[in-house]
Amino acid sequence: MRGVLLAACLTLAVTHASAAPPARVVSVGGAVTEMVYALGAGTALVGADSTSIHPSEAGRLPRVGYMRQLSAEGVLSLKPALVLATAEAGPPAVLEQIRGAGVRLERLHVRHSPEAVRENIRTIADALGRGTAGDALLQRFDADWRATRTRIAGLPTRPRVLFVMAHGGAPMVGGRDTAADAMLELAGAANAASGITGYKPLTAEAALAAAPDVILVTDQALEAGGIDALLQRPGLALTPAGRAKRVATMDAVLLLGFGPRLPQAVDELATKVRAW
Repeated sequence: MRGVLLAACLTLAVTHASAAPPARVVSVGGAVTEMVYALGAGTALVGADSTSIHPSEAGRLPRVGYMRQLSAEGVLSLKPALVLATAEAGPPAVLEQIRGAGVRLERLHVRHSPEAVRENIRTIADALGRGTAGDALLQRFDADWRATRTRIAGLPTRPRVLFVMAHGGAPMVGGRDTAADAMLELAGAANAASGITGYKPLTAEAALAAAPDVILVTDQALEAGGIDALLQRPGLALTPAGRAKRVATMDAVLLLGFGPRLPQAVDELATKVRAW
């Protein structure tokens, strides 16, 4: 009998140890990092990638580079027990090096939908051993999303919106199968670039053909000269939106991240593209 009790105690001890949350975590992807903080696990983070800028505490973490150009040495130098990374993280050889060093690696969805956000919240909560916090966060997310959907359903207009990615280099427009396209659909707006797939270079012909009511850019895109500089891009000044200077802006991570603030992001976008 004593042997049975001892075995049971050992089993419980092993189970408890295996369920212990990781003490050192590196997050890769702005939305991933947001979720970690939203789950109350920010103190476990020992590093993050350069897109992890929200909340403000994330900006003080050691950096492991841009999420698509990670350095195995930079990640492993932080001695993580767990790396949480968006499926867009890479390069693949670096991820294999991290796995080969015995570090647990969890990959997260990059599908642009509320359902994918929910799945990622659950995956991260489980990986961090924070199931109860995950349940609470999902309840808040669902309640916020229901409220946002109800408000957007009552909005009367469906403006044509052209998203322009202009973070240095040649500007691009967001067509189908992009985060921008998904956000516009969720916000009850029409993507003026729905005739293309993915991100394509902005041309004067494409801008004029799109004939947007509103031009949408990130806050960061206006840092180099504001709206006037933006409208000097090919064709934009001659569009209905450009002539009326109807330009809406949002924080890049909030707009395109598909993180735990998605309901708030969609609500803000729906308001901004209808501000005229």
